[in-house]
Formats: sequence, C-alpha cells, structure tokens
Amino acid sequence: MVPRKTRSKLRVISLGGLGEIGKNMTVFECEDDILVVDCGLAFPADEMLGIDLVIPDVTYLIKNANKVRGIVLTHGHEDHIGALPYVLQELNVPIYGTKLTIGLVENKLKEHNLLKTTERHNVTQGDTIKLGEHFKIEFIRSNHSIADAVMLAITTPVGMVLHTGDFKLDYTPISGDTLDLHRLAEIGKKKVLLMLADSTSVERAGYTQSEKTVGEKIEDIFNGNMDKRIMVATFASNVDRVQQIINAACKFKRKVAVVGRSMVNVVKTAAELGYLSIPEGTMIDVNEVKRFRDDQVVIIMTGSQGEPMAALSRMATSDHKQIEIKPGDVIILSSTPIPGNEKTVFKVVNELFKKGAQVIREDTHVSGHAAQEELKLIHKLVAPKYFIPVHGEYRHLQKHAELAVELGMKRNNIQILSIGEVLELTPDSFKLAGSVTSGQVLVDGLGVGDVGNIVLRDRKHLSQDGLLIVVMTLEKASGTVVSGPDIISRGFVYVREAENLMDEAKMVVRKAVDRCEQKRITEWSQIKTIVKDDLREFVWQKTKRSPMILPIIMEI
Repeated sequence: MVPRKTRSKLRVISLGGLGEIGKNMTVFECEDDILVVDCGLAFPADEMLGIDLVIPDVTYLIKNANKVRGIVLTHGHEDHIGALPYVLQELNVPIYGTKLTIGLVENKLKEHNLLKTTERHNVTQGDTIKLGEHFKIEFIRSNHSIADAVMLAITTPVGMVLHTGDFKLDYTPISGDTLDLHRLAEIGKKKVLLMLADSTSVERAGYTQSEKTVGEKIEDIFNGNMDKRIMVATFASNVDRVQQIINAACKFKRKVAVVGRSMVNVVKTAAELGYLSIPEGTMIDVNEVKRFRDDQVVIIMTGSQGEPMAALSRMATSDHKQIEIKPGDVIILSSTPIPGNEKTVFKVVNELFKKGAQVIREDTHVSGHAAQEELKLIHKLVAPKYFIPVHGEYRHLQKHAELAVELGMKRNNIQILSIGEVLELTPDSFKLAGSVTSGQVLVDGLGVGDVGNIVLRDRKHLSQDGLLIVVMTLEKASGTVVSGPDIISRGFVYVREAENLMDEAKMVVRKAVDRCEQKRITEWSQIKTIVKDDLREFVWQKTKRSPMILPIIMEI
C-alpha cells in the first residue's frame, strides 16, 4: 500500500441511494483507481407512466472505464444488485460478492446473456481482497434480511473507510452468525477516517426485532388455522423468511409450493448453494396443489408489494392460471409496504377480502435495517472522524446526521451529500469538490434510457387529456384541401356522443386551412402550427381541456 504520508486524495461520489430509497451505488476514487460499491435499481414513481425500472446514470464511470477496478456488492437485494445487467452492458468490469449474492447475480446475468462475458469472484465473510494499487477491501460479517450480507472496510492511502451496507444487529439470526462487532471494535481502535452508514430505519427508536420473532408468529398462525389453506407473500430475496415458512410447514405436515418467477429462481439458487434447508418430499409443483386438501398445503409467493404482475396481485384479480383464491383462505403478507407502495398494496388487500380470504398483516414482518440504538452502537464502536449518512430519503439522512451530533461528532465533520456531488478527503480535510454527471436512467421493456423527461411529459399529457389526430389531404401546388379534415379522438371524448363538438372542430380546422390558402402559406410546418393553435384554443374554450393535437397532412 502507498504510505500514509501520501498527498493522494480520496473522492467519494454517490450515483444513487441518497435522498431516495433504492438505486444504491457509491464510487470511491483514488489516483487512477475507481472502486464501485453496489449497483442497485429503484422502482418507478407513480408519475413514471409505463416505466419498469429506474437505474443509476453511470456516464461518469463509462468515461473513466479504464480506471474502474471492479464492483463490490454488500448483499443480494434488488436495490443493490438489480442494475448490474444494464450497467455491465456498458461497463464490463469484475464483480465481487459473497456466495449467495453472486448466485443471485448469476440468475440475472443468465436472463441477459451476460454470464459468459462477466468476470465473477466469490468471497467469504472475513476475506480481504486488493483492487488496483490503492484499495484493499475487507468483507465483515453482517446481519440483514438476506443471508451473506457484509460491511466493507476499505483501506486507502488516505485512511480507512467503513461502508456498512444495509444492516441490523440480530443476536439470533436464522442463518450465519451475528454481526462481527469484535472486528468493528478493532477497526475503530485503528482510527477510521470515514464511515458511510445505512439510514433507512433511523427514525425508529430502540432496536429492530430479530428475524426469529417472525417465525414464532408464523407458527402461531399455522396453529390457529389447521384446517385452512395458507398462503404467504414475501420478498423473494428474504431467504431467512422463506426458511421459517418451510420450517412451519414441515412442523404442521404441509407441502410447500412456490409461485412467482423471482421466488422460484431465488429458492432454487439458495437451496443449491446451501442457504435453504428443505427436507426431502416437502416441495411440490404449483400444478399439484389441487391434489391436496387445504390443510395439507402452503403456498409461498411474490407480490407482497402489490406489484401488478406478481403472483398475489394476479390471484387477487382472478388472473392466475393455477391458483384461485377462495373463501376461507388465510393469506399472510410478510412485509411492510415500501414508501409509495401503500396504495397498490391496499388495493390488492381489498380484492382479497372481497374474495372471502382472511388477510393477516400484523407482526408478520421485521425490518432488515438498524434502528437508533443499533446505529448508536456502530457509531461508538467505529468512532469515525468523518461521517456520510447514506441509503435513505433526505429526512432519514438528516435524522442520522442529528443522531451522530448527539453522540459527540462535530457537525462540520458530517456531510449530507446529493447524488452526483463529489466529496474530497485527505487525512485532515473533508470538503465538497464539484459534481459529476448523475441522475436516473429509465428502463421501459428492452429500452434503456430511450425514455426521458420529454417522453414522460408526453405520456402524462396523453393520460390526463387524451389525443386528437387531425387528418387531411392537400393538393400540392395550390395547398387546397382535397379530402378531410377528419378528426380522430383517443382518450379525449367518445366521438358518437360528441358529434356536434367534432363537427365544430372540423370547421375550425377548415377555416384555419382556408386562412393559410389565402395567405399563400404552403409550408407544412406552418400549416400544422396554425391548425394546432386554432384547434387548441377552440377545444379549451369549449371543454377546458388541453388534449395533445397531432395534425397529419398528406399530399397529392
């Protein structure tokens, strides 16, 4: 490693995960080396009509591709690995992660035909790797709502950086061991220059409950509904939760069927890698469910967030091929709605109640993120000189900064960053140094980045006011109307019930074209503009609506 006295500077840049939930991605840059931590996606906001996923803008990394030494992953959740298939198409660099994390990444790479071209490295909790000349990364055992999570202790020429990733402190984890507090204490004694820590649950006082408490609640529900069919919806990646459902099913002698593509993939991968223990004869195919009595089966599925295409949502709308909800079914929602998803979740819940199902949501989930007392413990053990709160909306970052001040940190040594801002560190300084290209890239079907703000604005306009298409044929030389104008309405008015309005609209268009003819205007673009302006004014006066107007002129 380069000696401590070096004049090197460490640049820290967030490309996602600040002021938002999801899309986590942090860049560390020192001299000619760039280390990227995580590469996640976010789910689209309500106003992003038709958008499937949101991923970070990695323009800065593409411009500096020769410096990027690798992407290091803290765990296998979508908001930390989901953007990889899209980013790797632009930036082919090695990936480092623990066994389950890499297993889940490989599922994604297979779908995008990137498995053969992507270099992957399995690491174990406790391992240390070197990336480039300036970064040494130690993978510290952590707890989260997925197995194999790690914190990262990054040694740089400037000093030690600790990135907590998503974490909580679980003294009785379902798989693996407790977060390695001893190692954090040792690192704290060696002096940590900078800590970046998870802020998602900073508003919650006390401690986050152990994952084991959910298993006890699930067993109670099974015990109280011995004669009913039980279904559980949870996050596909919450392997520990799936394990507890399987344990309860075995205890009450029920078979388990797994429904939903992502759930099937994760269960298969986790079982193959040894992260799920499934007794022989427990699993059945979803098509076999009908062969068993209600009290003999449990169905584990996706859709706990009300996602329209997920298994639970399709069952709620009677759109699922294999499973039909019937009166008496017990449905456990084993997750908390992600902020912004509440409306869609309750819509699904209401549909399930209409079908006569019993929906249980209380005490069936615990967070995977540290509450205030756990955060305080980490701050005290690590005792960093500088601190950046990460992974959360602005209020979470602000609250975490306040918590650090309460614990004795100087406010000047804490920085709430925005996406794209560059923070520059030396052993003795901590300051903002400009910004890089950043933001969000929208994924719509197979299109990555081809839908931007203008397209979204058009979609919003169409969704709110509809579309009027004006079709007419003009004679080339004179510009006189040969046929039309015809007006087609889509999402504006139902033509058969608004014939008078449409006839008047045609007259407005004809007058506009006549005016163009009188003024000898033959330029198509000018004619279209005049038609649009006149028709827009007429429609607004008559209806107080502003549909999108699209003139189409044909010429003979």
